[in-house]
Amino acid sequence: MDTKKIHTDKAPAAVGPYSQAVIAGELVYTSGQIALDPVSGNLIGTTIEEQAEQVMKNLVAVLEAAGTNTDNAVKTLCFLTDINDFAAFNEVYARYFTEKPARSCVGVSSLPKGALCEVEVIATQI
Repeated sequence: MDTKKIHTDKAPAAVGPYSQAVIAGELVYTSGQIALDPVSGNLIGTTIEEQAEQVMKNLVAVLEAAGTNTDNAVKTLCFLTDINDFAAFNEVYARYFTEKPARSCVGVSSLPKGALCEVEVIATQI
């Protein structure tokens, strides 16, 4: 199967040996996004709402670069460093994933750069 690596300057550069996303067949697999500013690479926000908003903006940029959008998401995987942030995170998430893809949301002990949340997406191409 042919694959295509996706990169956009509208989302943060990878902080390790991975791609922002990969297209395999008709599916787009994004790497997990945290609340990094695409220009400075610095973490944005101190609250779950602020960080979730930046995460969603980063995901939208990567999905658009791959030729798709959040409406075509079929599965998301969300990581929260404090599961008590679940409701506040959902408020932001729901504005971006209006088609309600399948989802897992798990509590984790820590994320890169001290982020409060991370989200990855599997989407179909448009």
